[in-house]
Amino acid sequence: MFIGPKAETIRLMGDKVSAINVMKKAGVPCVPGSGGPLGPDSDENLKVARDIGYPVIIKASGGGGGRGMRVVHAEAALLNAIAVTQQEAQAAFGNPQVYMEKFLEKPRHIEFQVIGDNYGNVVHLGERDCSMQRRHQKVMEEAPAPGLTDKQRRKMGERVVDACRAVGYRNAGTLEFLYQDNEFYFIEMNTRIQVEHPVTELITGIDLVKTQLLVASGEKLPFTQDDIEFRGHALECRINAEDARTFMPSPGLVTRWHAPGGPGIRVDSHVYSGYSVPPNYDSMVAKLIAHGDTRATAIARMRNALAELVVEGIKTNTALHQEILNHTAFRGGGLDIHYLERRLGLK
Repeated sequence: MFIGPKAETIRLMGDKVSAINVMKKAGVPCVPGSGGPLGPDSDENLKVARDIGYPVIIKASGGGGGRGMRVVHAEAALLNAIAVTQQEAQAAFGNPQVYMEKFLEKPRHIEFQVIGDNYGNVVHLGERDCSMQRRHQKVMEEAPAPGLTDKQRRKMGERVVDACRAVGYRNAGTLEFLYQDNEFYFIEMNTRIQVEHPVTELITGIDLVKTQLLVASGEKLPFTQDDIEFRGHALECRINAEDARTFMPSPGLVTRWHAPGGPGIRVDSHVYSGYSVPPNYDSMVAKLIAHGDTRATAIARMRNALAELVVEGIKTNTALHQEILNHTAFRGGGLDIHYLERRLGLK
């Protein structure tokens, strides 16, 4: 029987405040916060921050891509931070609403991939660790998340599936969490395919884009939760047209392009020798993905692939990825979202 979308599903696809409230209702743990958009009452906003406890973070309700966020460590800076974030939110997203959450000091960013069909079937395809970030923008992703136990993975997987089934969700989607002190806190849901979907595809053998199209055409999911098996480990490096040190964009003509290959290597890109990278869009020009039986094997294959990759005529952040993979701390796994900025001296 075909099942139409519930009102909660519509709200998931709207602003972040609505999505958080939907997930709270479904029993998914969320970061302590304002529970709704901040109003014009300054005294009330100050009280909300005191109740949450500093530091807090102000976020744009309609935001994304790391934009429209401000961390506040002291009460004296709160009201100005709210006003500035509202102005940025209006300019960037056409929606001035902002909300407030507790700012976690050293969380990891772990997200769960789900997909649901039109008939009430929902499954999860495991989690991804997206903690390697700069200015809230993901740089490198991997699956599964290092250090999680099978019990944690199973518990959270069941919880996100139950929540999506409760709201009648259909489509591919990702529930994103901050993870700190062995606790997960929901922050947002992306109701779409994400950049990092290839790492999930490589450890499950499931083509997420194909499955999403099947669901959209009215087909039932061709697999159940019991059919999904996780094999090995995968990493993805986002290759951006930017200076690896200054992060300044580097559009222009690609005079030479050579994509790496070999066992466990996948390259998703539109670039070719003679391609001109425009300055108008996101700077990502390729996704380099490596898969192996173990995380160590995947890292070794990625290091070789980065060394083999040739992009001339523009600058790329390949050197940054090589540096990250050489970090002893990264090879140990389980780093927080602020690690890379600390390492680069940006925090």
